[in-house]
Amino acid sequence: MSQCSDCHSCGSASVLPFPPSQSLPKAVALVGPPNSGKTTLFNRLTGMRQKVANFPGVTVEQHTGIAEMPDGSALRIIDLPGIYSLQPRSEDEQIAHDVLTGVRTDTDKPEAVLLVLDSTNLQRHLMLAAPILSLGLPTLIILNMADDLRNRGGHLDLQALQGELGAPVALVSARQGEGMEQVWDFLTGAMPKPAPKELPILQDVPKCRQWAGRVGHEARYRPPAPPKWTRRLDAVFLHPIAGPIVFSAVLVLVFQTIFTYAQPLMDGVNWLFLKSGNWVAAQVTQPLLHSVIEVVWIKGIGSVIVFLPQVLLLYLFIGILEDSGYLARAALIADRTMARFGLQGKSFIPLLSAYACAVPAIMATRTIENKRDRFATILVAPFMTCSARLQPYFLIVAAFIPSRPILGKFLSAQTAAMLSLYILGFVAAVVTARILKSSILKSGRTPFLLEMPAYRWPTLQSLGLRLVDRTRIFLRRVGTVILVVTAILFILTRVPLVNGQAPPIESSLAGTLGRTIEPAIKPLGFNWKVGIGLITSLASRETIVTTLGSIYGMEGESEESGRPGLQKALRRDLSPGGAVALLVFFAFAMQCISTIAVVRRETGGWKWPALQFTYMSVLAYVGAFVAFHIVR
Repeated sequence: MSQCSDCHSCGSASVLPFPPSQSLPKAVALVGPPNSGKTTLFNRLTGMRQKVANFPGVTVEQHTGIAEMPDGSALRIIDLPGIYSLQPRSEDEQIAHDVLTGVRTDTDKPEAVLLVLDSTNLQRHLMLAAPILSLGLPTLIILNMADDLRNRGGHLDLQALQGELGAPVALVSARQGEGMEQVWDFLTGAMPKPAPKELPILQDVPKCRQWAGRVGHEARYRPPAPPKWTRRLDAVFLHPIAGPIVFSAVLVLVFQTIFTYAQPLMDGVNWLFLKSGNWVAAQVTQPLLHSVIEVVWIKGIGSVIVFLPQVLLLYLFIGILEDSGYLARAALIADRTMARFGLQGKSFIPLLSAYACAVPAIMATRTIENKRDRFATILVAPFMTCSARLQPYFLIVAAFIPSRPILGKFLSAQTAAMLSLYILGFVAAVVTARILKSSILKSGRTPFLLEMPAYRWPTLQSLGLRLVDRTRIFLRRVGTVILVVTAILFILTRVPLVNGQAPPIESSLAGTLGRTIEPAIKPLGFNWKVGIGLITSLASRETIVTTLGSIYGMEGESEESGRPGLQKALRRDLSPGGAVALLVFFAFAMQCISTIAVVRRETGGWKWPALQFTYMSVLAYVGAFVAFHIVR
């Protein structure tokens, strides 16, 4: 877990006080180990004034935010990746090291550091304090989770710890907002600084640990007792039999709730979008512009917007499970299974994040030191059911599978279908991983070390910020990639002109393209309209929904507007076998240009993404072919 190998080259260093000029720093770095509450503190300082990008030249996410100071001025906060060490072995540690030392010319060197440590795991986390303080930057050591320390009977002499470290220390609870005034005092330069002292940095890891233990002892640190509920819950959640059963039950509950409670919200979004779109269209008298609004906006974009409530409900549950501490336990449970297929426990977090999007999941593999393990994880990550797959899944499942109960209110047929698709993607991932790890990417087993956070109640602020961020990302995709693809499709369906009028859609360029590939996809139960959707979905999987919505809207095949009309049109054009085949195809196919691009970037060439795209496409075609001929 925590390591201090950077002590090998630290030497002794003095801690410098904050500059006496009292000038406000232009940028402050926020650094700390994983599970120390660093992100919660970042959200507390910056609120919604955040920006997520990548550090130039690498795939590590750069989180920056603006903290509004008490005097009304603004301060930039750089949220560095969670690390245990400053020795640059992984890309995360390299970025943190380079930003803090000023090596990166594309990022301003921070003028001060906020070091966030977990006060309930102080002696382990203190090992990161030594290399951070040795940098010589003004540093505030923030001991987070003060409420947990106090409520569980822990104790700490704050003044003694400040004297040992020679730097100011603040005891806070970022979740509750307790003690935050000390952080603001430091940022404004008003907090008194202890006299600097020499830090006894030793030259090997065991003595680094001894130093951390001695500092904790001098500060009269008494670790808190493990919470009773943590012990009781872990006895169930980490049990080799009960743990996987509970995990499966949680997944069923999540999807059953999404299908049950998202429906009224989706109907509301659908009604609002149709009413507003029709009102705007009614104000437009120019025929072409009227068609653009009706086909591109109402029939196309509206087909995707309606799924926003389901996507947000999914992210709400993921946020609750992550912030509560349960997902870390799920990682440990999954490690037992993944080990049988050659994947290590560190692969779980990237694969888990792939359920949101494969792009950041592939970026997250940078924490895996073994190159073969990292490449294996990158190659199987796109099999996980990402949020872009949800829109076609929801559309087809709702159109072809009745909402009848299987286990009363606990499990419906639609929920079972969605879970089956998730399981199908996971099975494809682990089987592919097994093939890779027993052939071209063979390597030894790496031990999996994971720090278990205490169970905590998620905060409304943290969950709210997560949902706001996901809404922004969703709407940005709708307003960029999906809108552009839908607009291009609209143009292709209206050329070449016949006597100055748009041709029948099957005779248009789009129709010609669909009919050209129809012989290849007809054995799967797909027609030329679905073929056009498969082509456009290469830009982004959910664009197949806007494509089909636009095509059926232009043909006037649905008597109803919005999602119900599109479902009826699909039932007319697809057999049940074709619908199952389409679901299987999307479960396996790598329909995402962004994912292909990031795989090329992470692997350093086109060899691996070409192999990955070919393998997943062949698997998708064969799987869809088998599904169609079994179900038909």
